[in-house]
Amino acid sequence: MNRKFQDLLLILPGVGWLTVFMVVPCGIVFFYAFLERGVYGGIDYVYNLQNFARAFEPVYFSIFLMSAKIAGLATVVSVLIAYPAAYAISLQPPHKQTRYLFLVMLPFWSNYLIRTYAWIVLLNREGIINNGLEAVGVIDEPLPILYNQFAIVTGLVYNYLPFVILAIYSSIQRLNPEIREASEDLGAPSWKTFLRVTLPLTLPGVAAGAVFVFVLSIGNFITPDLLGGGRIQMVGNLIYDQFLSARDWPFGAALSMILIFVMLVLLFAQAVAVNRAQDQGRAA
Repeated sequence: MNRKFQDLLLILPGVGWLTVFMVVPCGIVFFYAFLERGVYGGIDYVYNLQNFARAFEPVYFSIFLMSAKIAGLATVVSVLIAYPAAYAISLQPPHKQTRYLFLVMLPFWSNYLIRTYAWIVLLNREGIINNGLEAVGVIDEPLPILYNQFAIVTGLVYNYLPFVILAIYSSIQRLNPEIREASEDLGAPSWKTFLRVTLPLTLPGVAAGAVFVFVLSIGNFITPDLLGGGRIQMVGNLIYDQFLSARDWPFGAALSMILIFVMLVLLFAQAVAVNRAQDQGRAA
């Protein structure tokens, strides 16, 4: 048995799994996107591009923009919180780094829905945050911090923040410490070494974490539904409603394909940025 055949046998189960449970479903969704909704639901096999044109009508395009805005806010907040956390963890002794990374991943030991429902308990008018602020005299009446954009962004940041911390931490760990030492030996203060050396060389990790949060946030429908209270609709909720409520599968499929295309573009841009950074690192 030659080497190539052995490698093929090893990758075949993974390729088969992805083909059956990702490629084929995406192909079906792509096929449905060019059809029409039946009079009583279902599908009419009439091929056209009306579903894609309809997706860019103002009422639906505004939902895409709102989704991009909320996902962008969640991404920015996640990166601003994750970078200092990852940098602080990387400065700790190795045995302590493992403990802190364990604490970062600890929330994933509970279900996503449970973590989201917990934020309802924290943010509602009679929740822990409002009651605590009223108890210490900071506020006189409960703050409206639930069922709005703030609550959605908070939930998205909380649920996806560990992934950003891990991506940035991994990038910092791969950084050659001799480069920073050379900068300090040449007389650069710590803040300048960070801005001129550490931050630029760890941007691939930042980009990876940012793309991860944005891609997952823009298509999320559970967090907007629970923490937004149905008042703010994102594209994930719109797609969900088309398949299960409106029974307009072709339009839901078209929306899904547009969202998948946006995600692929972002992932491709992130991959290109990482490759360029690696090439520059080798050249240096």
